[in-house]
Amino acid sequence: MYCLLCGGFSYSHICKDCQDSLLKPSVTKRVLSDSLEVYSFYKYSHIKELVLTKHKDIGYFVYNILAKRTFKEFAKNFSYKQKVYSIAIDDNPKDGYSHTAILNKHLKSKYIKPVFSKLRAQNSVSYSGKSLDFRLNNPRDFKYDFKRDIEVILVDDIITTGTTLKEASKVLENEGIRVLFALTLADARDT
Repeated sequence: MYCLLCGGFSYSHICKDCQDSLLKPSVTKRVLSDSLEVYSFYKYSHIKELVLTKHKDIGYFVYNILAKRTFKEFAKNFSYKQKVYSIAIDDNPKDGYSHTAILNKHLKSKYIKPVFSKLRAQNSVSYSGKSLDFRLNNPRDFKYDFKRDIEVILVDDIITTGTTLKEASKVLENEGIRVLFALTLADARDT
């Protein structure tokens, strides 16, 4: 096969040279108005074309590559006083797989236990390219179905306005869950 980035022959969808030179994570931090800390591994503009593969079959392979370079490495270095859970936001399979579940799966470690299908959006409207007003007027209406009185890490692929993360965090907090922070693959903020 050929590398998606350089076009050279590769045994992977993105060759090792491109992964090492073009996909080095650069972690950024955002604090949302509800004090939720969100850590992102890339700027959206740097990996936009790769993120957009989530709407195609090849996205499964691309998201696994990105997750190994970011979420898996994060999990290796994360330590905490006890085991915490990671929960993917909008964990609704589309196009045959859930891209957020792929990211979440790679957080498995001594201190992090990924769980799946526990926080589901009841509203399936797409936020892609939509304004803040649209997002605020069309909440995800999350339904949570898991343990209470636990600590969790929220997982999503992109943070744009932060409304999805804030809504998910609020739902979890209303269930007696302490959200430690959120991890996203990419931050769409320009600055």
